[in-house]
Amino acid sequence: MLVMRVACTVGLLALAVAGQGASAGGNWQGVLAGRSETIEIDRTRIEPASAGATAWSRVRLERPVNDPGGVYDAIHAQNLYDCAARRFTTLRRVYFSGDSLVREDVVARRRANAVAVGSIDERLFNVACAARLAGTAAAQDAGSAPAAVETAKVTPVERPAAMHADMRSLAAETGGRRLTPVADTVPVPPADKPKLIVLPPIDKAAAAEAAAQAAAKAGLAGGAKPAASKPAVAAAPALLRDVDSASARRQRELHYATSGPRKAARQKTAAETVPVVPTASRRIEWSYEGEGGPSHWARLRGEYAACGSGKRQSPIDIRDGIAVNLESIKFDYRLAQFRIIDIGHTVQVRLAPGQGLTVMGKRYELQQLQFHRPAEERINGRSYDMSAHLVHRSEDGQVAIVAVLLEKGAEHPLIQTLWNNLPLEQGVEFASEDAIDANSLLPENRAYWTYMGSLTTPPCTEGVLWMVLKQPAQVGAEQVAIFSRVFRSNARPVQAANGRLIKESR
Repeated sequence: MLVMRVACTVGLLALAVAGQGASAGGNWQGVLAGRSETIEIDRTRIEPASAGATAWSRVRLERPVNDPGGVYDAIHAQNLYDCAARRFTTLRRVYFSGDSLVREDVVARRRANAVAVGSIDERLFNVACAARLAGTAAAQDAGSAPAAVETAKVTPVERPAAMHADMRSLAAETGGRRLTPVADTVPVPPADKPKLIVLPPIDKAAAAEAAAQAAAKAGLAGGAKPAASKPAVAAAPALLRDVDSASARRQRELHYATSGPRKAARQKTAAETVPVVPTASRRIEWSYEGEGGPSHWARLRGEYAACGSGKRQSPIDIRDGIAVNLESIKFDYRLAQFRIIDIGHTVQVRLAPGQGLTVMGKRYELQQLQFHRPAEERINGRSYDMSAHLVHRSEDGQVAIVAVLLEKGAEHPLIQTLWNNLPLEQGVEFASEDAIDANSLLPENRAYWTYMGSLTTPPCTEGVLWMVLKQPAQVGAEQVAIFSRVFRSNARPVQAANGRLIKESR
């Protein structure tokens, strides 16, 4: 299972010029090497783009991977690097077996990801953006001989503390073994030699006014004669104090004669500074932390407004329910093969159509299963280790979600089957040859709480029928740990109940 997820590192990989396809050939430079995989970047295909650069990179695997789309041993992908904002966007991925093309996948749900400090993302980002800066400098100095390229040392990375979710902690995937840097230097463009001498402007009126103000402060208005002041040779010409315009002019002449004019400030290299783009100019994708976290969802898009203004939002802390004779939920699940995908925020599982449930006289078709850690729902203030959401939809479009609370205990067979089939990379759906029965995810006791709420992710649409089963199911501690390595935390905080009616089975 862990080997399958090595290819998640291809969330790093990059884009060539528009319309140019990937090829197995190229001038590949090693960036990082593990025991079973090597990450490389093609320096000859790094091209400038708006606010950044595009470049081809690849992951070469030690042994082939057998995937429903074909057998491959190398994965190329396309990234667009925003050098100013330190972000990258994966655009497509291409799979090879040796030099033979296996398939090409275009990433449908593109999103900009932050480049984490100390990550493998940052190594590729540094190479791509440094090459872009070097290319820009060369274009500005066309016709001159190419300057020597300086290099900046990159510290080898072993189990980086901060690593983007698309990478899935490659150090952890190799069992904690040290990843050996292949290219230990990252080229950076040399500092441009200043071509201009910048002379400070001479403003005689300003000099006279400065002298008058200085005289006033010294009490010269009362007739006192100021003491002679010998100007310092190293003083900046603009600092004209205690002198009249004539002496100011002489001071400037003396300064230029002895010190020389100021030189233009040297432009800092990419290794010294990275400009920060204001938040307003970047498209921020929703997430569970940082700028895209739950407290900001309502401001990210107009269609997410309900996340902040809605009065029936989910999840909630379920308490003070009315105990009544709720009708039993009639589940219609059966053994079926499944497709599983990492959508970036959770693992999503889709089963064969024709399964669902019936409650309150309405039939709801099962759409998907997804998982959250910790459980989004709370029961009288208590939090659970995880929760599984079984999402259903009726013919008229109403959504009904069954929530199963999960607490640490015995290993869950169905969940283990899902984890065994975790997809290799984010955004690619994996069709498993295994089969699961969603009934095995449900506890023996089907008593439940029910209330009207919303989706727990943007756009936070309301009018969702929630049914939270009272009896928790068990999940193995190791199974929880595996999920937490892929998704550190993906639970929306509890929302205000706002006096909603909550009913429960008695």
